[in-house]
This record gives sequence, C-alpha cells and structure tokens, in this order.
Amino acid sequence: MMFCPKCGTILMPKGGKLACVKCGYTAGGDVTIKEQVKHTSRDVHVVEKETEALPLVDAKCKKCGHTKAYHWELQTRSADEPATRFYKCEQCKYTWREYK
Repeated sequence: MMFCPKCGTILMPKGGKLACVKCGYTAGGDVTIKEQVKHTSRDVHVVEKETEALPLVDAKCKKCGHTKAYHWELQTRSADEPATRFYKCEQCKYTWREYK
C-alpha cells in the first residue's frame, strides 16, 4: 500500500500505474496487482438449541419459580446512577430487570 506524497491519500491502480484520486499525482513504474480470493464456505449449519453466553446465577423467576437465571448489566440511566441488572430465566426464558 502506498500513499500520495502530496496529499496523503491511498494511491489506487489506474492504467498500469498508481495514481491519487484526490490530487492526480501518478507514481512512476509499472504496477502488478495481486488479488487474494477468500474462499467462503457455502455450508449451512443448523443450530437446534439456543445457547446462552451469559453467567448463570441464583435468582428466582417471578413467572415460573425456577431458581436459576442468566444475568447481565446495562447502564440505562445517567452515569452517576447504578447500572440496571437484567435476568433471564433458564427454564421459561422470562426476562426481568432489577434497579438497585
């Protein structure tokens, strides 16, 4: 990757040379462009079960009474107030929040 010595813009290939698209500067010498092709997989992967990447804590669900829930915190109000705690029941997936 080369940059224009006049304006600092990235030089792009144009007519076998590197040229600046902003100010028109052209670098001397011939340019060889190598393309890298990334092979992407066209396989379709089916996910049968939703997995949570959140910590599991002891919290009683208000809907089904289960005692385990996933937990995370978000700053939903101003920075000088504490974060809001969210819980999601492991069993019934009910989500509730706690302000403290």
